[in-house]
Amino acid sequence: MKPQIAVLAMTILATGCGKPADENKPTSPDTSALAPKVAAPVAKKVPHKMAIHGHERVDPYYWMRDDSRSDPEMLAHLEAENSYVDQIMQHTKPLQDALYEEMVGRLEKDKSSVPVQVRGYWYYSRYESDGEYPIHARKKGSLEAAEEILLNVNTLAEGESYFNVAQTAVSPNNTLLAYPEDKVGRRIYTIRFKDLNTGKLLDDQLENAEGTVVWANDNQTVFYINKDPQTLLGYQVKRHKLGTPQSEDQIVYEEKDNTFYTFISKSRDGSMVYIHHYSTLVKGVSALDADTPDGEFQPLHPLEPKHEYFVQKLGEEFFIQTNWQAENFRLMKANADTVGDKSQWEEVIPHRKNVLLEDFTTFEGRLAVVERADGQSALRIIGLSNEDDFEVGFNDPVYQLSLSRNPEVSADAVRISYSSLTTPSTIYDADLLTGDLKLLKQDKVLGDFDRSRYQAEGISITARDGKEIPVSLVYRKDLFKKDGSHPMLQYGYGSYGNTIDPVFIPSIFSLLDRGFVFSIAHIRGSQKLGRPWYEEGKMFNKKNTFTDFIDVTKGLVEQKYAASDKVFASGGSAGGLLMGAVVNMEPDLYRGITAKVPFVDVVTTMLDESIPLTVNEYDEWGNPNNKDSYDYMLSYSPYDQVKEQDYPSMLVTTGLHDSQVQYFEPMKWVAKLRDLKTDDNQLLFHTNMEAGHGGSSGRFRRNKERALEYAFYLDLLGKGQLESRAVDTKQ
Repeated sequence: MKPQIAVLAMTILATGCGKPADENKPTSPDTSALAPKVAAPVAKKVPHKMAIHGHERVDPYYWMRDDSRSDPEMLAHLEAENSYVDQIMQHTKPLQDALYEEMVGRLEKDKSSVPVQVRGYWYYSRYESDGEYPIHARKKGSLEAAEEILLNVNTLAEGESYFNVAQTAVSPNNTLLAYPEDKVGRRIYTIRFKDLNTGKLLDDQLENAEGTVVWANDNQTVFYINKDPQTLLGYQVKRHKLGTPQSEDQIVYEEKDNTFYTFISKSRDGSMVYIHHYSTLVKGVSALDADTPDGEFQPLHPLEPKHEYFVQKLGEEFFIQTNWQAENFRLMKANADTVGDKSQWEEVIPHRKNVLLEDFTTFEGRLAVVERADGQSALRIIGLSNEDDFEVGFNDPVYQLSLSRNPEVSADAVRISYSSLTTPSTIYDADLLTGDLKLLKQDKVLGDFDRSRYQAEGISITARDGKEIPVSLVYRKDLFKKDGSHPMLQYGYGSYGNTIDPVFIPSIFSLLDRGFVFSIAHIRGSQKLGRPWYEEGKMFNKKNTFTDFIDVTKGLVEQKYAASDKVFASGGSAGGLLMGAVVNMEPDLYRGITAKVPFVDVVTTMLDESIPLTVNEYDEWGNPNNKDSYDYMLSYSPYDQVKEQDYPSMLVTTGLHDSQVQYFEPMKWVAKLRDLKTDDNQLLFHTNMEAGHGGSSGRFRRNKERALEYAFYLDLLGKGQLESRAVDTKQ
C-alpha cells in the first residue's frame, strides 16, 4: 500500500509459462538447463482461522507475521528464500554484473542539483565520483562564493547498511540545520540539529518522527510529527524548543481520526506554518502565524465531507485549489477574512470537464499552472491583473512535467521539471512574461547513449468496455520492427490517483538495447484522464484496473508491438497488487512477472487496524468490515485467489523493514503460490534484510536489484537475448 500523496518513483520497474504452448503461439526457448536443480524452500503450515460476515478463511501462513522482526524461524525462512534465489540465479551472475556496470556506467558521477536561492544563499546538493549519497551545500550571495558544506551524507552513512536523510531545513536566520535520519528503512526518523557556524551537533534529538521539520521564525522552535509506534501513522504535531528535553515537547495538534494522514509545511513567504489534513476524500489545512509559535493552529476552512482543498499564500490573499462543485478542481482566491467561508471565494480558474487542474504556484502578478488534458500535462501561465494567458509548449510525443522548487514569489520565471522516455531529467526556467524556456540543467547520460536511437509513442488500446486506455511506449528504432517478434516489459500501477507519467529511466536502456519494447499502461485508478479516471479504478470499480492492464497487453500483442510469448509485466506496492491480480486472472499472457513490495493480502490487511496505513485507505479499497466491501475485495485479493493452476515465472521482492507493505504479505503469497501452482516455472522471492519500502539506499547499490530483475527477464528468453546491441549505428 502507499499513501495517495506519495510520489511513486519509476525505479520500481523491475518467465515462460508451464502450460503447453498454444498451436498459434511460438514455443519458448528452453533455458532450464542453465539453472541448477535446487529444491525450493517449503514453508510449514499452521492453520489460522479468521471469520467475519458468516464466512471463514483459513490462513496456513499467518505465523510468518512477526512485528518485532526477530523470530528465528521466520528469519531463517527468509534467508533460505534468499539462498534459493542466489543458487537459481548463480549462472546469471556474469549477466547481472554486466547489467549493473551498464546501468551505473550511464550515471553522471559528479552530479549536482540546480541551485535555489533562499534568503540570500544558493542551496544545492551534489555527488562526488563514486559517492553513494549526496553532499548538501550552499554559497552565500552568489554562485562564485566559497562553498559551505552543510551535510555530507556519505560521512554520516559510514558503517551503516542503510541510511537516508529526508527533508533538511535551515532556520530563518540561516545558522541552524535540522535534518531527519533513518538507519533502518522503516521511515521512523531521528531529527538532529547542527550549528552551521561551528559545525557542531546540538544535544537535541527528536526520536520517532516523520521526515519533515518546520522552523518557527524565532529560530528556536521547530514543529515535527510524532508517529504511532504500532501503526507508524504520524498523528501528533509537536512543538520543540531547542535546549529542552523531548519529553517536554507539547502536542499542538493530535489527529483523532485515524483515516487521516498528517503533514506539515511552511508558506513560501515564511509567514505561516501549515498542518495538512489528508484523507482519501477530505483534505484541508490549519495554519499558525510563524512569528507566534506558542499560539494555536486554526483551520483555514473547516473540513467537510468529500471536500478537498489546498492553499498557497500570496501577500494577503490565499489561492485555493478545490473540488467544491468541481470534480477536476478549480482555482479560487480569498483573503484572510473570507477564506473560512467558501461562499465568498472568488473564482480564478473555472472547472472544466475535460481538464484536470493538477498543481499551481503563485508569483507577484502571475500564476503558473499545471493542467492535464487528453492525458498530457501542460504548463499554463496566467496574468492576475490582465488577460494575459498562454501555454508553454514541449516537443516530445509523451512526457512528464511538474513544478520544481519555486521559493521566491518575486521571481520572473517559474522553475519546472521535465523529462520523457527519451529525454533525461531536465530543469527549465520558463519566463513568466514570454514563456521562453531557459535550460538550467539536463542530466548527463554517460557511455554511448544517443537519444536519437530511440523512439517514444503515445497510443491508446480499447478496453473490453470500450474505454480507450492511454499507453506510452519506447523502443530502439534500429532494432524494432512492428512484426510481433519483440519481447516487451509492461509496467503498471493504477491506484491512489497516482499517475505514472513517461519519465526517463536510465536503467531501461539495458533492455531496449537488447530489443525490448517498454510500455506503461495508464490504467484506471490513476488520474491520467482526469479525476473520473481515478474514480473508475477504486473501491467497487477496482477490477477495472486489472482488466485494463490485461486488455493493454492483448492489444499491444495484436498490434504487433510484442511477441505473444515474450511479454513481461512489472509493478510495485499497489502495482504489486495489480501483478497478483492479473496472474490469477490471465497467467498465460505473461512469460514472467516481477512484483516488488507487493500489496497482495488485501482482505486480511484491511481488517487489521494495527497494520500501518490500513484505516487511512478504507476510501481507496473499501472497508471489509462491511460485507459488500468484504465480498468484493475477497473476489480479487491476490493471496486469497491463488489457486491450482499454472503461473508464469515470477520474481517477488520485499524489504524486511517495509513500513508500507509489511514483509509478511509477499512472504505468505509466495508460500501459497509454491504450494498450489501446477507448473515448474521459476518462483523466486528475495528479501532485502536491511531496507524498507524503497529498497536499498544509495544511488548505485539500488542498481544491483534492477540488474537481478533484468537478468531474470533475459534468462527466461535464452541466450539469443542476452547480448546488448548498443553499437555505433545511429539514426
